[in-house]
This record gives sequence, structure tokens and C-alpha cells, in this order.
Amino acid sequence: MNVNTIIEKEDIPVQELVRSALEARKKAYAPYSGYMVGAAVLTNELRIYTGCNIENASYSPSICAERTAVSKAVSEGKRKFKAIAVAGGPKGEEISQYAYPCGVCRQVLREFADPDEFIVIVARSGRDFKMHLLKELLPESFGPDNLKT
Repeated sequence: MNVNTIIEKEDIPVQELVRSALEARKKAYAPYSGYMVGAAVLTNELRIYTGCNIENASYSPSICAERTAVSKAVSEGKRKFKAIAVAGGPKGEEISQYAYPCGVCRQVLREFADPDEFIVIVARSGRDFKMHLLKELLPESFGPDNLKT
């Protein structure tokens, strides 16, 4: 299945996800890198959870926007996701690049989503975005199904 078929089949609100990610970006706490990221994850129940990156002076406790959104959803009992939108760029500047999830975030998304159907949307604006299946960004991934006997 391709991305467009999945979006039509599942009725995924791409524009609403992108808008939510752009809004979440405004709340990012990035005093060290200045790189502000927002994310909006869509559950199977079509509920949107947003997150922003939160940096820490010690660096390693920092958390990406994608994992913040997933953590919020999981803490509310949601464990199956359909899509995520991500928008990021330097503070105070118009977004000029696509901000892809890092490797750790891709693996966390894999924990709660089917890589053959989960859609990753990277956006520079509400009209300028790209869509990928998670399996394209995390090929040959290891997930919960690998541990079932």
C-alpha cells in the first residue's frame, strides 16, 4: 500500500496534523540548540496528541518532540498510532527544511505503529510537506512482533 491509499482509506487529517505540529513547535524549549520542533501524533481513535522538544543543560535528558507527543498519548492509554506530523527549524526563522524524526524517535514510533501503514509527515508549512511510510524511514526494523513466540 502507498501513502496516498492509506490516507484515503483511513481518512487521516493531514492538514490538521501539520497545523498542530506547527503550533506545538511554538512551545519548544530549545535554549541550547535554538532548534524548535513540534510534533502531532494521530491515534487509531483519530485523537491528536502534540509535543515539542524539551532540551536540558545536561543534554542527554533532552527529549524530542515526537517522543513527547507519543509519551503524552501513551500516558493517556493510547497505544496505537496512524500518523505523525513533524515541523522544525531554527528559532525565529521561517522553516526552510524538513525535520525528520531521529533514529530513536523512529524506533519509538515503531513500538506503537505498523511500519507498513504508519505515515510520517514532515512539514515546512501547511502546504509544503512530504509524506513517507515508517518502513521507508526505518527499513528492516525490529519491533514487538519480533518478540512474540
